[in-house]
Amino acid sequence: MSTRHALRRRTILAAATAAVALAGGLLTFTADPATAATAYSDDFNGDGYRDLATAAPYTPVSGQTDAGAVVVNYGSANGISASRRTVLTQSTTGIPGTAEKGDRFGTALASGDLNNDGYADLVIGSTGEDVGSDADGGTAVIVWGGKSGLSGGLTVSDPAPSAHDEYGMSLAVADFSADGRADLAIGSTGSDIWIHKGGFTKASGAASRYELATNLQSGNSIYGAQNLAAGDINGDGTADLVATGSDASTYDDGSMVYLGSASGLTFQTFLKSGGWELAAVGDLNGDGYADVVTAAYGDGTKSLGGSVSAYLGSANGVRTEPQTTINQATAGVPGADEESDWFGNDLSIADVNGDGYADAAVGTLHETIGTAKIAGSVTVLRGSAAGLTGTGAQSFTQNTAGVPGTPESADRFGASVRLSDLNGDGKADLSVGADGENHPAGAVFSLRGSASGVTTKNAVSFGPGSVGLPTSGYLRLGQGMLR
Repeated sequence: MSTRHALRRRTILAAATAAVALAGGLLTFTADPATAATAYSDDFNGDGYRDLATAAPYTPVSGQTDAGAVVVNYGSANGISASRRTVLTQSTTGIPGTAEKGDRFGTALASGDLNNDGYADLVIGSTGEDVGSDADGGTAVIVWGGKSGLSGGLTVSDPAPSAHDEYGMSLAVADFSADGRADLAIGSTGSDIWIHKGGFTKASGAASRYELATNLQSGNSIYGAQNLAAGDINGDGTADLVATGSDASTYDDGSMVYLGSASGLTFQTFLKSGGWELAAVGDLNGDGYADVVTAAYGDGTKSLGGSVSAYLGSANGVRTEPQTTINQATAGVPGADEESDWFGNDLSIADVNGDGYADAAVGTLHETIGTAKIAGSVTVLRGSAAGLTGTGAQSFTQNTAGVPGTPESADRFGASVRLSDLNGDGKADLSVGADGENHPAGAVFSLRGSASGVTTKNAVSFGPGSVGLPTSGYLRLGQGMLR
């Protein structure tokens, strides 16, 4: 296997993206006022606080290795804790399917109020699921939100199982059709992305569905829609879709941007960013248009160890020239641009200090800390009136004062990152997955946002045993997060 292909395979889980709503995670559709319980696309119990979903896709379940699990920690005025949680597997009562070896339940995560009842629902991809005789055909499952949290579920059937594998490899939830209802976009190893139209019910699922034909290279798990993200890039009140992968006609890596409208999604442009891995969407410069941030792992051109590029939104869609490209050699950014660091292995965008500009969290899971190789780090880059900047950047490792634990080889701190306000103070908190912590169990960390940026005061962390998962075995808790 080539190095490029090996990198793709290793990062498929990290590349899975949940939807971003039109205004920094706000729902883009309206629930019936009589039942509306939440304003957020990730508030599963309707208590007014965002929640955190974290994947442990290799968790053994009912004796089946690599079956997979997802841990949901509910937000509160004090943030998240290990005790306020729901653990979901395919052995959980009400969840469709059966926990089987190699299912990898939790490969991708997305959320939004699909059935318009005022509670956010969680969508879980399971790329290793065998569908009949189709090995690794993949599936997606909706788990319904409610007053008591997440429970019950529905399988989203694959409309074209012979056209691809690993259905559910990437997911996004947003209103792409301007009808006030959340749609579900699902990617796979194919060149097709399926849009399941809003109007979901618990009994029958989507109101309808259609294929979004793309020019993505297809064939196996290193191709297809590696990542899906959503946000209102052109400011028309309707969500747009960004799909990352390789262009089939040129073999260039980058992101395909589709603009939403009442008539459906329409291709706008291809951002040749040099990165097929992932993209994130959010308003970095506070102008009301969502911006696109892409990542490239480092090829000696832009950087040795990886870089991120910001493309600004506008009334005409995304601008095709980057506003900036940042790596660890950029002024103000801590660290050094070192080969194979993987700066940008995961991304998340939200406002950590409440200044009205969204900031970007950047994972660097191969960062060496002292003598500990692949210990990992996370960099928080600031948004500004001009867009993304290295000025005022912060860096966090397990060697940072206040961050629990100690950096050790293969911890992979930063394997996943998420910026979201878990305690309702108006400032996004930083959640970090370290899927190699206590190898190979994994762990989750949560650091508070504040007016001065991310702070380690009152930081929390927990491993599998604290959230009801097995205490032994190959779990990889923190390999993926809902962003």
